[in-house]
This record gives sequence, structure tokens and C-alpha cells, in this order.
Amino acid sequence: MSQYVLILGAKSDIAKALAHEYAKNGYALYLAARDTEALKPEVSDLAIRYQVKVSEYAFDAADYDTHASFYRSLVPAPDIVICVFGVMFPQEEVQKNWNLAHQTISVNYTGAVSILEIAAGEMEKRGKGTIIGISSVAGDRGRGSNYLYGSAKAGFSAYLSGLRNRLFSKGVHVLTVKPGFVKTAMTEGLPLPAPLTAKPEQVARDIFKAAAKKKNTIYTLWMWRYIMLIIKNIPEFIFKKLKL
Repeated sequence: MSQYVLILGAKSDIAKALAHEYAKNGYALYLAARDTEALKPEVSDLAIRYQVKVSEYAFDAADYDTHASFYRSLVPAPDIVICVFGVMFPQEEVQKNWNLAHQTISVNYTGAVSILEIAAGEMEKRGKGTIIGISSVAGDRGRGSNYLYGSAKAGFSAYLSGLRNRLFSKGVHVLTVKPGFVKTAMTEGLPLPAPLTAKPEQVARDIFKAAAKKKNTIYTLWMWRYIMLIIKNIPEFIFKKLKL
């Protein structure tokens, strides 16, 4: 019997790469996003290409009241839940517009916690499962260029750490993923340095391998672990003067 993977935020470039990575390895897929019509071509392609079961579901990260009924509608329950959804607006716009700031927090943190708490509870009862959360290196230290987005991701990373601590003894694995620069629609137009920028397919492969090995936290590309180690250790009296 196939294992089922739920991908939350299935329209993103990383989510699509993950869908292909898991499908080609024989996993059945639940693809969830707000616009299910936009998912249909991807669903058809995955099912035909890899000969696995693929279904699409409507899911809105910010509509918390629907999360429990959404998760209950997944039969059989997913063995792996991957939280990929997120929003990122330019810092200059977010700091002047509370609606954008609120959306940044409610999607990247509150919505993720809402649905993953439901998944965690169900997996805890079953005594098995894997939860994968896509956080960001932006959460490792607040920087002036993206501190609102970064603060939401910092909260999400802390949440995943606590969830991992809670669920380890219950047989449920929690993986925190911290991508650096990734060439996606979200980062289109940004001047990203090529050597530090991953393709979605690279990120998906790293996640698949890390989950299989039950790793706790990964950076992708790998060098971001050391880049962020340096940034985290810059003394505050120097750091606050930097344009980062």
C-alpha cells in the first residue's frame, strides 16, 4: 500500500518539485492549495507520468476554522505532511501597510501552526508520521531588509523545534528546512547570487533525503548553515550598523 504525502501550498515552485520527487519514488499525493483549478494540470501530469494516485484539495492557510474539517477529509490520513506555503512582500511595503504585515504573520506562522497542530495530534495518536516545515534562513537573525518575514519564520522554526521535542517519543519525526536563496516565482526579479541560489529541484531532493534519514534541521543549499553561523555570531554592536 502506498504512503500518502500531503503538500500544503502545492502551487509553489518548491512544492511542485517536491510533488515530482515523492511521486517518482512511488508515494501517493494530496495536493492542497486555494485554487484547485490551477492544480488540475499538475495532478493529471503527475498521475500519468508516475502512475501514482494524486488528488487535489482546496486549502486556505488563513482560514483557520476550516483546517480541522479539511484534514479529516483526507482518507487515508497522510503519512507525511509538508508545509510549503508562505508569502513574502518587500520589506518597505510591509512596514508601511499593516494588512500586508498581518498577512505575512498569519500565513507564514499562524496558518502553519494551525494546520500542523491538527496533523501532529493525529500522528501522535497513530504513533507514526513525518512533518516537514519549510522555514527560512531569514528566521536565524532579524535583518533590516526582511525583519517582518524573518520574524514569522523565526517563530515557525521555534515551533517546529518544540514540536520535534514533543513528538519524538511518540514515533513522529519533525524536519525543519531552512532554504537560502531559491530561484522561484517568489524571488523573481531579485538580484540573487548564482553560487548561493538553489533550484527548486535541488531543494526537493535535499528534503526527500533528509526526511528519509530522519534529520532534524537542514539548510539548503548546504553552505547556508555556515553563512548563517557567521551572521548569527556578529556582535550586536557591529551588526546593528550593517546594511543587511
